Amino acid sequence: MEPIPFRKDFVHHQDSKLSENIRELIFGMEDGMVSTLGAVTGIAAGTGDHKIVIVAGLVVVAVESISMGVGSYISNHSVKQLEKRKLYEEEIEVKKYPEAERAELAEMYIEDGWPKDMAIKMAEVAAKDHDLMLREMAYRELNIDINKDINPSQGAIVMFFSYIIGGAFPVSVYLFLPIIQAQYGAIMFTLFGLFILGAFTTKFTKLKWWKSALQMAALGGLASVAGYLVGRLADFIF
Repeated sequence: MEPIPFRKDFVHHQDSKLSENIRELIFGMEDGMVSTLGAVTGIAAGTGDHKIVIVAGLVVVAVESISMGVGSYISNHSVKQLEKRKLYEEEIEVKKYPEAERAELAEMYIEDGWPKDMAIKMAEVAAKDHDLMLREMAYRELNIDINKDINPSQGAIVMFFSYIIGGAFPVSVYLFLPIIQAQYGAIMFTLFGLFILGAFTTKFTKLKWWKSALQMAALGGLASVAGYLVGRLADFIF
């Protein structure tokens, strides 16, 4: 039998730690750019004060990066604890009701398309090995991969730094340009960052880079418009 050749262009052939936290990486950077851009654009339009915009931008990035990191940790830790509880309950059922669990596993095999005779035989084989039975029930009934470990701390760290990097795009422009020019410069620089981020995602999705890049940039543009309008509205009211 000819072995399957290694394909470096296949995502699942790549042993990349980055792909394990792709959600936190993309979410953190995108939210950091979009949220911060919306905030500083609104503040700049509403106050016209250069120093206030910079301070407010830095505060937004600092507070939100911590909040996002903590939120990522709590959510992933909660998922991990929930899965742990489900596995505990499933293990009790496997031990206490072996025949019913074996029949349930056979039915799931059949629903997946396996021939009935083979499904029954497979369930019988699995039932003879406690660990194998628990792993199969966890995967097929609970949608839990026992071999996949959720690391809340790692996800939180990635989210925290991703948000800071993303938030630095719009704020950094105000450090070098007068406020009027900085408003437009921040929008352009952030849209450029979103464009690059969208293109970067295709390293994993393998979609057309320009479509992902334009989609990401377009969503960021909507946020900047919303921030500007809110700022102008606040300026008009007060």
